[in-house]
Amino acid sequence: MRYNCFLLKGFIAPFTTSCYNKSMNKNLKITYFKPTKQGVYPIKNGFSFAEEVLDDGNSGLILYAENGEQKKIPFQKEGKRGSLCGIMVEAVSGEFPYLEYNYYHKNTVYTDAFARKVNGLSKFGHGLTAKRKTRGSLTYKEFDWGEDEPLLIPYSNSVIYGLNVRAFTMHKSSHVKNRGTYEGVAEKASYLNGLGITAVELMPCYEYDECIYPASGAASDKPVKEEIAREVKNLPEAFKEKVRLNCWGYQEGFYFAPKASYSAGGDPEVSFKNMVKELHANGIEVMMQFYFPPEMNQSVILDILKYWVIEYHIDGVRLSGFQIPYLIIAKEPVLQETKIRSSYFPLEEIYGDKIPYYRNLAADNGNYRNDMRRFLKGDENLVGQVIFDQRNNPRDCAVVNYLADYDGFSLYDMVSYDRKHNEANGEYNRDGTDHNYSWNCGFEGECRKKSVLELRKKQIKNALAFLFLSQGVPYLFSGDEFGNTRYGNNNAYCQDNDTGYIKWKTGKLQDEILGFTKALIRFRKEHSILHSQKELKILDTLGCGYPDISYHGTEAWRPDLSYISRMIGIMLCGNYAEKQDEPSIYIAYNMHWIEHELALPKLPKGEKFVPVLWSEEIMRPVSDDSVGKNEAAEKEDSSGEKAENKIVIPGRSIAVYVSQKENV
Repeated sequence: MRYNCFLLKGFIAPFTTSCYNKSMNKNLKITYFKPTKQGVYPIKNGFSFAEEVLDDGNSGLILYAENGEQKKIPFQKEGKRGSLCGIMVEAVSGEFPYLEYNYYHKNTVYTDAFARKVNGLSKFGHGLTAKRKTRGSLTYKEFDWGEDEPLLIPYSNSVIYGLNVRAFTMHKSSHVKNRGTYEGVAEKASYLNGLGITAVELMPCYEYDECIYPASGAASDKPVKEEIAREVKNLPEAFKEKVRLNCWGYQEGFYFAPKASYSAGGDPEVSFKNMVKELHANGIEVMMQFYFPPEMNQSVILDILKYWVIEYHIDGVRLSGFQIPYLIIAKEPVLQETKIRSSYFPLEEIYGDKIPYYRNLAADNGNYRNDMRRFLKGDENLVGQVIFDQRNNPRDCAVVNYLADYDGFSLYDMVSYDRKHNEANGEYNRDGTDHNYSWNCGFEGECRKKSVLELRKKQIKNALAFLFLSQGVPYLFSGDEFGNTRYGNNNAYCQDNDTGYIKWKTGKLQDEILGFTKALIRFRKEHSILHSQKELKILDTLGCGYPDISYHGTEAWRPDLSYISRMIGIMLCGNYAEKQDEPSIYIAYNMHWIEHELALPKLPKGEKFVPVLWSEEIMRPVSDDSVGKNEAAEKEDSSGEKAENKIVIPGRSIAVYVSQKENV
């Protein structure tokens, strides 16, 4: 057993020379010093402890030995700098006898918010904060990273996959050895690689107590009581009435410690690092979500992010919360090649008129989810916004596109429910958003009717096509690649059960959606024009006769942007692709419930468009009249040249075409 080398060189607090040797108690040497940084740091034969004390009340350090012995050491004025108090504790001979620690203030004992490992929360859902005793740990195991290095995958090549560590593999259908753990995620690394994922984004997996009380007066119905009783064992009956589980973790926590209940082996630091190492070996980056409450010290936020990047080799972070110091974070040298995602960045303050050498910031495309969901269900007056969202891709800050996330409806529920069904949360269905922009395809919830299921499958394919054929960074939430359902619950934060878990079902519907997802991701990766490093300009900057991106309607080059339009043809010219000899791509969207005709622009002589992907089961590739035929036909205009071809796109469907030499 080694003592915890908690922080790397850049984090170790410099000690002042003005130290006071206060006492020598048995085998311990206790020295007070004036600290400059909060936290616990290893020294020779012991540790230094620095904690913030905001008043002059009785406060200090408690050390716990393996045999149950406790040592209480009060803070002293001679070891105080501002509101920070410092104590160094060393073993005069032999090993340091204490394995855990806490602080006390007057009559309250509490665990260090800066602890790098927290004991007492290793079993998910057991007990409440007042009933579970937590302590900071002073033990640590070294880890061999081998040749592990950051992958530095640019945003333009990224496909991000969001997941909750527990919910991802907790269901028995996951078929992993260690369900609901970091080890379980590592077991799925090859699956994620095969899907085409380049980065996983983990919902909060720093240490926090998932057992919470609801707000005063919140309801609690019978099904919820039974669920809580199953999940939270050995509690008094009074607690079973009130306890809730926060399975998501968007709350204050021990930000320097990985969540212990997600570790199968009992060493969360090692488990987390092994997971990162395995994902990196499969070409997959690791990003982490952090939530910071309003009272959080901004300098500490920066320290937390740097610590996880250095100590745990994570490749990126997603930030949410209040008063986050975006400017300071964006300018931090250590984080210049770390992906940083949030809903907002003050880009003018960060970059001015400069372009970063490495685009590491990414902002959520806030309108994308709602715009695309409304377009999908056939709402009017959206084509203009859709083509903007599809092209949006600034050079200084990437945009992240998504249609579903941990909150709101899953992709499957988006086409299966008109309204939320959160009754099981115990809040009378008042929690969760009422603005889901969903359509149930004619039947609310689970259904066996073939026509409804076929329409839902097609709508999911359409949604996936929106996502992976747009220019921004695609974000796919776990399970959406094969149609996972949360049974209409759009706020499943407390559902540590079948509702919140990913169900790894296999069946015709799931297999077909999964196959379509893989095909879209593969197609995106094969065609760089779909994920350009800079925003397309709608201009012919090469003088080749075609702009980089263009829009079309029933006539080529004349898109219908009217209020009632629900269709658009988008052409991306292969001449502007980063790779040579890439074909041009034509994407046809028709979200009207009846079929429509779209025009294909004329290609250079000797080339033609051929269909490669579509969401409709039966496609009529190219037609020579308004009715359409199964075979392509050509017409000649008055000059004798080939006229534009027309394609018939069935209602509520998409089709993708690529250019090809006619003799191929």
